[in-house]
Amino acid sequence: MLDAAGPGLGHFIREAGRGGAQPGGSIAEGQSEPPSGGAMRGKNVYVETYGCQMNVNDTEVVLSLLGDKGYSPIQDPTIADVILLNTCAIREKPENKIWSRLGEFKKLKAVAKKNKRRGPIVGVLGCMAERLKHKLLDADRLADIVVGPDAYRDMPRLLKIVEGEADGGAVGALNTQLSLDETYADVVPLRPAGAVTAFISIMRGCNNMCSFCIVPFTRGRERSRPTTSILDEIRLLSDTGVKEVTLLGQNVNSYADFATESQRGAPGTTVGDPFSTYAAGFRSVYKPKREGAVQFAELLQRAAEIDPEMRIRFTSPHPKDFSDDVLQVVQQYPNVCKQLHLPAQSGSSDVLDRMKRGYTREAFDALVDKARRLIPGLALSTDIITGFCGESEDEHAATLDLMSRVGFEQAFMFAYSQRDKTHAARHLEDDVPQPVKARRLAEVIQVFRETMFGKNEKEVGRTHLVLVEGEAKKSEEMLTGRTCTMKRVIFPKISVPASQHGCGGEAVPQPGDYVSVDVVSAQSSTLTARPLARTTLREFHSLHGSTVPRRS
Repeated sequence: MLDAAGPGLGHFIREAGRGGAQPGGSIAEGQSEPPSGGAMRGKNVYVETYGCQMNVNDTEVVLSLLGDKGYSPIQDPTIADVILLNTCAIREKPENKIWSRLGEFKKLKAVAKKNKRRGPIVGVLGCMAERLKHKLLDADRLADIVVGPDAYRDMPRLLKIVEGEADGGAVGALNTQLSLDETYADVVPLRPAGAVTAFISIMRGCNNMCSFCIVPFTRGRERSRPTTSILDEIRLLSDTGVKEVTLLGQNVNSYADFATESQRGAPGTTVGDPFSTYAAGFRSVYKPKREGAVQFAELLQRAAEIDPEMRIRFTSPHPKDFSDDVLQVVQQYPNVCKQLHLPAQSGSSDVLDRMKRGYTREAFDALVDKARRLIPGLALSTDIITGFCGESEDEHAATLDLMSRVGFEQAFMFAYSQRDKTHAARHLEDDVPQPVKARRLAEVIQVFRETMFGKNEKEVGRTHLVLVEGEAKKSEEMLTGRTCTMKRVIFPKISVPASQHGCGGEAVPQPGDYVSVDVVSAQSSTLTARPLARTTLREFHSLHGSTVPRRS
């Protein structure tokens, strides 16, 4: 998950329930006329992005589409002609933040009206737009346009509609039509200049219909982007110096492209078992049809082969789609990161059944064991929901046991928040009191922190390959980056040799460089290290036999 804005794009990323960049600031009624300057009036846009990495990529798509119509991104909402909020609807808390932010922008409009000029057009994009639709226009006209995640191509037309409305007679513009085939495959996202990392959307939508989740209703059915367009985008990013790409999808590892010829041929199937493409012991509410398609393992392999010096990550997956061939690609290719996201949601088989997750605790444990057996040094992250409908203390204890047993390196943990339209909202009772949810969440977080700190302590003395991202937030004298296993590392900004072999001149590492480091201390979420040398991914792997060596 990102927690800071990319430079020059005029958009900010804030994690729901976590820290992050604080966009804009509050706008008071008595604020003076905004300063002049910037892009031409009517043609600049300010965007705030909330929620998941897919929303970050969607913002880059929106800025690209608007850029083709002459809109320029800026980072100050007080001089913006268009203000857009790209939203998350997965829980109530992030939605409340959006309502608050819309109220602040209404004050900005009032300031403009007082100064006898037209205020900014305010738009709500993404999942909250798809969920609430006309309610956002009807709520005291806090929004002027409402655009669902499949309707971004229509934004220039919607903006023109609002721009042409008579003052005082505005009714707003809306397009929340979901699509069966929209993937924005032909749109080149507008990314920050000089970016070291990038997101690539490979599929959209979700067919899983977990009982707690609103994503199928806000993102629609699954559809996969053509393989060739994905690989072409990776090549383009490689040519521009990007060193790490993250493949994105609501269920990223269910990718299946029937339009591109598979180089592996039709995968084998087990007669009578429609779920044979899944991990052992996993099922779903739908029967997948993937024979003859380019499936995720093949896409991942072909992506890794484009540039051996470019790291490949992916999120967000479903555990059911971690078939043996996916795990084997992760194991075999050094530039496919040895970190997997396994959203468990609960440690209780009974709760998992009510969640309609399609697996038991035993199946999940077996998948964890297999993944760690095949991929030495593997780091795991997860999602956890506490206080789901009917959750008992014994079922909660099973989740605590899961957290302790697995020892996740990263976890996104939340109390259950009922969402309209979902199976749980329609058929189950949200009967766990809020104080109980809060207490159980605190206990899950405590167990996670204890196990994570123990794992980080074991990193002391190990050598890691770090991709430099830039200066550390708290000190200009330190650099920061991430390991193959997604651990945050800080180390002194000093000159080091150009190779692990000690040859070549010395220089200070720059963003985009790989650096070999020895870990000297560990905090709860950050490792501190001593830089050894600039290196390459292949050189590091040849010397250590892995991108996650056990000891220096």
